[in-house]
Amino acid sequence: CESSYFHLLSEFLYCCTVLLAAAVCTKAGKALVSRQFVEMTRTRVEGLLAAFPKLMNTGKQHTFVETESVRYVYQPLEKLYMVLVTTKNSNILEDLETLRLFSRVIPEYCRVLEESEISEHCFDLIFAFDEIVALGYRENVNLAQIRTFTEMDSHEEKVFRAVRETQEREAKAEMRRKAKELQQIRRDVERGKKGPGFGGFGSSGMSSSNTSIITDTLIEPEKPKPTPVPVRSSGPSKALKLVGKGKEVDDFVDKLKSEGENIILPSTGKRPSEASKSLPPPAHTESVHLRVEEKITLTCGRDGGLQNMEVLGMITLRVSDEKNGRIRLKVNNNDKKGVQLQTHPNVDKKLFTVESVIGLKNPDKSFPLKSDVGVLKWRLQTTDEALIPLTINCWPSESGTGCDVNIEYELQDESLELNDVVISIPVPSGVGAPVIGDLDGEYRHDSRRNVLEWCLPVIDVKNKTGSLEFSIPGQPNDFFPVSVSFVSKGSYCDIQVTKVSQVDGDSPVRFSTETSFVVDKYEIL
Repeated sequence: CESSYFHLLSEFLYCCTVLLAAAVCTKAGKALVSRQFVEMTRTRVEGLLAAFPKLMNTGKQHTFVETESVRYVYQPLEKLYMVLVTTKNSNILEDLETLRLFSRVIPEYCRVLEESEISEHCFDLIFAFDEIVALGYRENVNLAQIRTFTEMDSHEEKVFRAVRETQEREAKAEMRRKAKELQQIRRDVERGKKGPGFGGFGSSGMSSSNTSIITDTLIEPEKPKPTPVPVRSSGPSKALKLVGKGKEVDDFVDKLKSEGENIILPSTGKRPSEASKSLPPPAHTESVHLRVEEKITLTCGRDGGLQNMEVLGMITLRVSDEKNGRIRLKVNNNDKKGVQLQTHPNVDKKLFTVESVIGLKNPDKSFPLKSDVGVLKWRLQTTDEALIPLTINCWPSESGTGCDVNIEYELQDESLELNDVVISIPVPSGVGAPVIGDLDGEYRHDSRRNVLEWCLPVIDVKNKTGSLEFSIPGQPNDFFPVSVSFVSKGSYCDIQVTKVSQVDGDSPVRFSTETSFVVDKYEIL
């Protein structure tokens, strides 16, 4: 019963359906791609297409031919035909419109109209045919919609793929980083086993008298305290013996010392670049203590040109004695660079503008006791290269064995004295230590961070220029960005408090001053 039901249903659809099949065939009637929209056997389709070329009258040009049961609506495509097989009672105008849409779809997927190209993209064409016709009737779609439907473009899928690709890239980068770290540790261990020369500087052979070398440091961790162990019977034991990591490092250091290696064990674990970011606090301060602090942020291009420079400054007041609470500060502003000044809201702005004196709006009130209060701040932002305090010129040149790097500094503001200057140059990893040529000051190669640190205790008017030359395998871009850190006990904008006096009577008050000029960010990109 079921088989007879489906047979009658297919016959009904065959009689009523407008479009029976769509095919691309050769001029001999060979089917390359055929899509049936009703139940038809392969033999039936091949027979209809094989009969199609015999029905065409070569002497006349038509767009359709008919038999007793079906109608062929066709369009030549160079050496091929696009053929629609329809029932005889279909609307010929709609069939022609559908045929034109089919003919426009084929070049979207096939670059050339040849048998091999049609066969290669047969499934793409079938999917597109299904978007044009459903159950024998044409869908209300255009070529752009067909392209969108067949591509199945999804915004959520794009987001998912982008996230997954990002995660994969991050995972690969992390794997490469870990591999480099392990490789570097392995090299350090192998270098340590070779005897003198650990760190790459012990046997450099340089004879410069004014050059002092800082070797790679190995920080010795604190030895663990021994714990009492229960007494056991003597004799061989097959159990595994666990040794602490600190003990292994101690043994390694002792072995290097026994081989004659000079190992520096600093008392603090800070690198020079980290230790130079702040000045030690003063040993003695008065009951009225002032801090003049400035921080610089600077970005320069490697080929010259100041991209951005900003200096932020502040005067902070701390009063520790109640009898000195009602005071005024005389400010000496010798700035010629064009800074912008701003006082605290509780400070008398008119008094400061006219007399350069910092005092409270209400003179009967006192400054807060034993707390730091910012009373004046200033800001300088410029792109004038003449205002750069310390210029850095890094010049890498490619050679046969890698790169020869020349780097020099020049102090432009001769009124400054810069202390603990550290110029950090990134170097390629996994290529060994750089070969140092001419050098002013000291250097340190940090193989774990892949940084060459050029250390200068003081840069002032007597030591305003200096240079460093080294060679190492790499490319010019490997040595940027260059970063600089320093501290100074002088004010860059030259703003200082010269006098502190009581509000009543204008009698002077003893005070102490702490001035610092430090780096927040100083880079040559």
